[in-house]
Amino acid sequence: MIKIDSKNTTRKDHITIDFFYEQTKNRFNLKLFTKDQDCNKVIVDQNLHRPGLALAGFVDLFSYNRIQVIGNTEMGYLKILSKDQRKKSFERLFKFDIPCIVITNNHEPFPEMIELADKYKITIFGSNYSTTKIVYLISDFLEDQFAPRLSLHGSFVDVYGVGILFVGKSGIGKSEVALDLVERGHRIVADDVVIFTKKGEGILMGSGTKLVEHFMEVRGIGIIDIRSMFGVRAIRYQKRLELVVELEVWDDNTEYTRTGLDSKTISLMDIDIPYVKLPIVPGKNVTVISEVIALNYLLRHYGYDAAKKLQEKLLNSMKNHSRNDRHVDYFEHDFE
Repeated sequence: MIKIDSKNTTRKDHITIDFFYEQTKNRFNLKLFTKDQDCNKVIVDQNLHRPGLALAGFVDLFSYNRIQVIGNTEMGYLKILSKDQRKKSFERLFKFDIPCIVITNNHEPFPEMIELADKYKITIFGSNYSTTKIVYLISDFLEDQFAPRLSLHGSFVDVYGVGILFVGKSGIGKSEVALDLVERGHRIVADDVVIFTKKGEGILMGSGTKLVEHFMEVRGIGIIDIRSMFGVRAIRYQKRLELVVELEVWDDNTEYTRTGLDSKTISLMDIDIPYVKLPIVPGKNVTVISEVIALNYLLRHYGYDAAKKLQEKLLNSMKNHSRNDRHVDYFEHDFE
């Protein structure tokens, strides 16, 4: 079974305000209310905070190192305050090292808020989205940015909608299998270096690198561009990992699965992924077998397990002491 080097797992510990804005301004309809702020200030926490209590004066438990979201509740409270009271409230808030503030529901910041934001170099964004929606969107974005990432050497292909990662020793034929699958109408996600990101508790999403994209090295030919050669239908930019297939040269001393009853898994970032060890011998059509692996996975996913079905039939046959008769009771004449 493949070994995962812990050095291949990384995790971001911060992102800058500038990166956050550039990546989300179009996705989340963000607009910038403050100019010439410190956009190199960093976000270090993937959680968000609603600063209602801090605005009201209670700052003992203020999570100031998170993005602050101001919605209808906070704006409603601020509107009943006088200008001087609002200024004191904002002054109390902005003395903390806040990464940035996001105002929701198309609200405009108060002039004194902009004035103090410029003084303390706090970036203020606004969005026409509701608070609930913007909290969901930003939380999902930050979760993705701070999620652990794993780099693996292999070929990642979408086969019948199933994300299969082909791994094995260098030169075993991973890229050739992926290329053959593309020729048969399937879609490649990445070749050589695949980066997996943990999304939620049980999902790994894979993609290629910006540098390599959908280029592939084929020994004896060189570098080819899958998108230019086969068109946009042959590529995907991301896919969920659902199966790991390890290719290896046939070893007489290794015991390979014959029935499929003893399903195996491999742990990647504490997520168990179904695992298949596929021996390579001359004349073996690995591409077709890969398609069968994907289809068999889909059948199991929808509740049908061929190995267990045959096992049940065998057990019933032994229980009923029935003979192993042929499937056809009567051979009619064949006049072809």
